[in-house]
Amino acid sequence: MRPVFYVLSFLAVMALAFWAYRENYATQQALKDVSGLNREIAALREGLSVQRAEWAYLNRPDRLRELAAINFDRLGLLPLQADQFGAADQVAYPPEPLFNFTQPVNVMGQQEEPL
Repeated sequence: MRPVFYVLSFLAVMALAFWAYRENYATQQALKDVSGLNREIAALREGLSVQRAEWAYLNRPDRLRELAAINFDRLGLLPLQADQFGAADQVAYPPEPLFNFTQPVNVMGQQEEPL
């Protein structure tokens, strides 16, 4: 009986060693994948910061004012004036509802008491 127990124990240890070996390599591969993703994220963030800096550079007010002056004939852009904005009484608000839906509506012709 002891030899069978020894053989089974040896096989169990070998199976666990094989499992640990495979898990080790799977973990190393996952760590390499995460490292690659972190490098890719860092590169994308750097590219995004470069694009934000370029956007800020291209949208300088003095540069845009100069471009508007150069292309005035084609664009016809003028500075905003206070009289170009509307007044609050000119805002079109939605109309009042036709029916009051807070009370039940009886469609059978019988009068019900309000809630």
